[in-house]
Amino acid sequence: MKKELHIFFTALMFYTRIPCPKNIDHNPDYLNKATRYFPLIGWIVGSISFLAFYIFFLFLSAEIAVILAIIVSILTTGAFHEDGFADVCDGFGGGWTKEKILMIMKDSAIGAYGAIGLVLLFLLKFKLLSDAVLLFPTGDRFSVLPIFLLFVSAHALSRLAAISIIFTHEYSRDDASSKSKPIAKSNTWKEVLGAFFFGLVPLFALSYFKYQILLVLLPVFITRYFLARYFQKWIDGYTGDCLGATQQVCEVIYYLSILLVWKFF
Repeated sequence: MKKELHIFFTALMFYTRIPCPKNIDHNPDYLNKATRYFPLIGWIVGSISFLAFYIFFLFLSAEIAVILAIIVSILTTGAFHEDGFADVCDGFGGGWTKEKILMIMKDSAIGAYGAIGLVLLFLLKFKLLSDAVLLFPTGDRFSVLPIFLLFVSAHALSRLAAISIIFTHEYSRDDASSKSKPIAKSNTWKEVLGAFFFGLVPLFALSYFKYQILLVLLPVFITRYFLARYFQKWIDGYTGDCLGATQQVCEVIYYLSILLVWKFF
């Protein structure tokens, strides 16, 4: 149990800005095992984001509450995944060879492709989430539990889609320059089982309110499949930035899929 707590706090420290015990560091072995808790980190980030939404919605409109909730989630993770998304936009938008793409993604400066991509990403996330939170009305406010599960399942499932890429593909960089490389080591059944358990439980809980919600698994993992295939084609695998981009895109696809399920089912 003590070792598992150490692994969990390693994941919490690596993927968020939440303070952790002083004895926790970026031990490569623990960091590799921490992949099993990546979707569980989604539970935490989603819960914090929901709490911000709930508090602000008591006094403000749903749209403003959603914006502030998104800001809180970004502050919680230190824009870890958004940064990866921007790097992928720059790298694959401006590079035409594996070496060039990897070089651009390693550059800390943001380019035109990254900036444009982030603007479009946030616009989509804001509009889709603003509509999604109004799917569970209770009087003139909302039903707390399903909205809570909506936030948590979005963050958990999108992280599962992202981290599952390391179970099926190889790490692209040949050097150890990226601090994300330790997660690319071979994974055991514990990492796979843990990731899928924590990634799917919130969605199954949300499906209690509408079982057709489970259909969102199809578009989310189809998106994951094509992103992984695209990364494999151009850079022979993935990087940490690719995982961050996958998480962000799959989160948006999740919200979009929720709205489509509600409309057609």
